[in-house]
Amino acid sequence: MRYLTAGESHGPQQTTIVEGVPANMELLEEDINKELRRRQGGYGRGRRMQIEKDKVQFLSGVRHGKTTGAPITMVVENNDFKSWEQIMGSDPLTEEEEKNIKRKISRPRPGHADLNGAIKYNHRDMRNVLERSSARETTARVCAGALAKKVLQTFGIDVGGQVLEIGGIEAEDIDYKDIYDLKERTESSPVRCLDKSAEEKMMQAIDDAKQNGDSIGGVVQTVITGVPVGMGSHVQYDRKLDSKIAGAVMSINAFKGVEVGIGFDAASIPGSQVHDEIAWDQEQGYYRKSNNLGGFEGGMTTGMPIVIQGVMKPIPTLYKPLQSVDIESKEPFNASIERSDSCAVPAASVVMENVIAFEVAQGLLDMFGSDRVDAIQQNITEHFKWAREF
Repeated sequence: MRYLTAGESHGPQQTTIVEGVPANMELLEEDINKELRRRQGGYGRGRRMQIEKDKVQFLSGVRHGKTTGAPITMVVENNDFKSWEQIMGSDPLTEEEEKNIKRKISRPRPGHADLNGAIKYNHRDMRNVLERSSARETTARVCAGALAKKVLQTFGIDVGGQVLEIGGIEAEDIDYKDIYDLKERTESSPVRCLDKSAEEKMMQAIDDAKQNGDSIGGVVQTVITGVPVGMGSHVQYDRKLDSKIAGAVMSINAFKGVEVGIGFDAASIPGSQVHDEIAWDQEQGYYRKSNNLGGFEGGMTTGMPIVIQGVMKPIPTLYKPLQSVDIESKEPFNASIERSDSCAVPAASVVMENVIAFEVAQGLLDMFGSDRVDAIQQNITEHFKWAREF
C-alpha cells in the first residue's frame, strides 16, 4: 500500500491517491470526513479553519460503499481558492502581469522551506515553495491515514492519541482503561489532553502566545492496540517498522523529534529497568510485563501496544515576524506574514495518528496479504493462533 498527495495551500484542491487497499472493504466518505474534522479542531487554531470545511469526495476505487481493489482517489476542495484564482492560476502570465503579480514573496520566513526551496528550484517568487510546503498538505495525508485507520479497524486494530505537553506545560501521567476510553476522553478536551489541570494551563499558554503574536509547540503521543506479533522485519534496515514510523513522523510539518516507548529516557535508566520481561499464559500466549520499548523489538512488533511520541516545534509563521533578508534587494526586512495558528499541537496529534496508521496498515498488509478482506482476515486469525501456541 502506498500513496501520493498533490495540491497547493491556496490551489483548487488537495488530492490523495492510495494504491494497494484490499477489495471488499466497507468504506464511506464519512470515514474520512470524521478525521478531517478532528484535524481542523483543537484550541489555538487560526482563521483558515473558519474558511475551510473540509469534506472528501471519492473519485475512484470505491463503488457502492466498498473498495474495489483499484487505486482510490480522494479530493478535498480548497474553498479559499476563489479568492486566489488569479494569483494561483495555471495559465501563463504576460510580462506585465508577471511584474505586477499580487502577493509575490521575496522575503523568506525563518523556520520555513522558503529560502531553501527557492535556491533549489530557482524560484524568484517564493510562493511557489510555500504553497506546497504549507501544512495544508496534511489534509491530504489525513485522508490517506483515515483510509489506513479503516483498514486497521477492519482487522481489530485501533488508534488513539493524546497531547502530553504544550508550551512547556506537561500533563501528568493519567491512567485510562483502554484505547476507547483514551479516545473518548481526549476528544472531549479542547487540547486533547487527559489531565484536566494541565488542560487549563495549556489553553492559557495558547491565549498568551496569541496575544503576544507568538506561537508555542509541544509533545503528542499515538497509541495503537490489537497489533499482531512480527509486523516489520529485522532482516534489512528499510523493513524495520519502527524506523518507517519514525520517518513518517519526522515528515510532518514542524515535527523535530520522535520517540518510541520511553525513548530518550532510556539513556538514563539501567537496562534491567528498560527491557520488557517476557511471560506466557494459556489465554494470551507470550506477552511482555511492561512496554517500555513501545511495542517494538528488532524493528518488529511485539504484540504490545505501539506507543510513539512526537515533538512539534512552535509554528514559524508569527504575527510579530522575525527578521529576514529580501532576496531581491538583499536588505534586512521583517519576514512576510501568512495566516497561521498560535498553536497547532492538538491538530498535530491527529495528523501524527494518521501518518503512523498508514505505516502500520502498510506493515499489516505486507505481512498478511492485500488483495481481499476475507483472505487477510483468515491469515491474521491463523497467525494469532499460531503465535499463542508457539
